[in-house]
Amino acid sequence: MLLSNVFSDMFDDMFPTTTARQTNGLMSCDIKEYGDHYELDMELAGFRKEDIKAELKDGYLTIKAERHADNSQNDASGRVIRSERFAGTCQRTFYVGDHVKRESVSAAYEDGVLKLSIPKKVEQPKVDESHFIDIQ
Repeated sequence: MLLSNVFSDMFDDMFPTTTARQTNGLMSCDIKEYGDHYELDMELAGFRKEDIKAELKDGYLTIKAERHADNSQNDASGRVIRSERFAGTCQRTFYVGDHVKRESVSAAYEDGVLKLSIPKKVEQPKVDESHFIDIQ
């Protein structure tokens, strides 16, 4: 039984779940509610603004960040002494409702934090079903 736990822990560390990665700070977010809108702050440290895409489709807001890096180093004679590559993509999706339109969402990226403002659904006042006119 102990051996089973060792291998289970080892594989969990090698192939972390999305939840484990999020708890390590990748795409962590805070959502605050205000009177007429929500504000979402998402941590995306190390990404450039050009690496981040926010898409609104069928009531779902998807935030995707993608990064590519090539850390090649050559010595004085041009021989490669180290070559490392990295490519990674992460994304999160939130249901925001069919009422949200692209032009009503504002987004800004500064100091590794993506800030979005998303409007709440405005409830239309209920109109009395009958259409009688008051007679004075």
